Amino acid sequence: MKPLYIFLFSLATTLMSAQTKTISGKVTDANDGTGLPGVNILIKNTKTTAHTDFDGNYTLKAETGDILVFSYIGMLTKEVKVKSNDKIINVKLEADQVELEEIVTIGYASKKRVSNQSLISYETLPVNTESYAEINENGFLQVNYKPLSTFSIDVDKASYSNMRRMINNGEEIPTDAIKTEELINYFNYDYKQPSGKDPFSIETSLNKAPWNEKHELIKIGIKGKEVPLENIPASNLVFLIDVSGSMNASNKLPLLKSAYKLLVNQLRPEDMVSIVVYASASGLVLPPTSGKDKNKILEALDKLEAGGSTAGGEGLSLAYKTAEENFIKNGNNRIILATDGDFNVGPSSDKEMEDLIEEKREGGVFLTCLGFGMGNYKDSKMETLADKGNGNYGYIDTMQEAQRVLGTEFGGTLYTIAKDVKIQVEFNPNKVKAYRLIGYENRLLNDEDFKDDTKDAGELGSGHTVTALYELIPTGVDSKYLKGIDSLKYTKTSPTNKYNDELLTVRFRYKKPDGDTSKEIIETVKDEYTKTNSDYNFAAAVAMWGMYLRDSDYLNGVTKDEIINIAEQNKGKDNQGYRSEFIRLMKSYNYNPKQETK
Repeated sequence: MKPLYIFLFSLATTLMSAQTKTISGKVTDANDGTGLPGVNILIKNTKTTAHTDFDGNYTLKAETGDILVFSYIGMLTKEVKVKSNDKIINVKLEADQVELEEIVTIGYASKKRVSNQSLISYETLPVNTESYAEINENGFLQVNYKPLSTFSIDVDKASYSNMRRMINNGEEIPTDAIKTEELINYFNYDYKQPSGKDPFSIETSLNKAPWNEKHELIKIGIKGKEVPLENIPASNLVFLIDVSGSMNASNKLPLLKSAYKLLVNQLRPEDMVSIVVYASASGLVLPPTSGKDKNKILEALDKLEAGGSTAGGEGLSLAYKTAEENFIKNGNNRIILATDGDFNVGPSSDKEMEDLIEEKREGGVFLTCLGFGMGNYKDSKMETLADKGNGNYGYIDTMQEAQRVLGTEFGGTLYTIAKDVKIQVEFNPNKVKAYRLIGYENRLLNDEDFKDDTKDAGELGSGHTVTALYELIPTGVDSKYLKGIDSLKYTKTSPTNKYNDELLTVRFRYKKPDGDTSKEIIETVKDEYTKTNSDYNFAAAVAMWGMYLRDSDYLNGVTKDEIINIAEQNKGKDNQGYRSEFIRLMKSYNYNPKQETK
């Protein structure tokens, strides 16, 4: 029999070792000491995870004896055991290299070459089948011949987080992966809350274009009314989850499940959730369940596993059927689809998906699409689904982005305050010779679509901001970007002098979420420069970065370093660190577009 003092000492040691405590620290690159954002930290043999913030800092709860596993793409995984006196654990991760390693691209496939003095071998990597719709950059249009510019708003931000994923992975960014308006709209700007009956406010700013002093830049900003979570109507949500074999990767189904859990934790008792999954076939794995039964919903998510082909069309049909059967009148009825977009069984072309969703959306069920993964990611399909389903679209590359989309911006992501929002700008030819809309290439509308309430357009969520930038060539200014057009023989194009102090007129149209008739708002902009602020200049820097990645001639020779300098000087209020992260991403991208080597 052990003496009493030995027993007590053993018991005390056991209790101390089992005591949960807060561990914090920083994860850095061993090569240059910079903080690593989005590092995955797992407590071994548990489901407890954490991630580093934008500067590489982390905090988690652990017990003495736990083993922390630090993993990051391109770095060697490192395990650290928590000791009894540990409160701060700083970790340096080494690059994952085997002596000499380089990527050789052949067509769309890639091979990894591992070399030493006596051996060269090739290891075939998965073929990259990611797809993006072609984007032809907007050019200048002359006001005398085309005075109206009409487009749909775009609140999607997927292009930015997808860009971030590729930069962090050391990949070259395909030109068509960049939608400049989505880069601009990823960031929040300090627009005033709407005070009237309309669900959004409008602000404009005018000054010289930072990349061309002969040109002007006008920023048009919209701010959606913020609806407190407690005032959002009861929700009927259907989680439509892709569990096919293509989702069997750590940045797909496992990340997807963790992201959905963030949403579940915000549900109220009056909210209902159903879960539909699809692979080779589709099925209802969770019937409508109250938000108060969070454990039941979480258990259903935990049981999901990936395997099989992808019957996306069948899954969508079942999801709409489930949403319609549990429809809440005057409620928030929405399908939340999570997938890599790789549909390969049943209706799978963009056109087939478009027809399916256009048929179903009239019932009042909105659609949110969340994209995951890499290698076979189908951006064009995801955007088509969201656009035609009266919804929005995001790309989740890390838990931080999941927290933003389904946590911080929960209301904006899931609750629409205005639908079919269209913008039409009329330019005064006395003041503007030509104009160019920056981005929104796949959101352009015919001028006659503006008043046509049967034409679909973008949706605005609670608290969302939307920014549109136009580059202007003032009347009387010669430009290398304009080509001569013969004078019209039968039509007079001489401008009126009646509105000589006006630069342009902006018209907005929108419908209520359950409405069929649009309402118009008109805003006139005077030909007066406004004082620039950090928001204006930072938005311009983001637009320039989009042009840089697209190798745009309109960037007028501005270099990457000049863009970074403007962004650094105009971070402004950056409480969440997104603007600082953007600057780090620009500095990390080492693929030089042609214009830097001209």
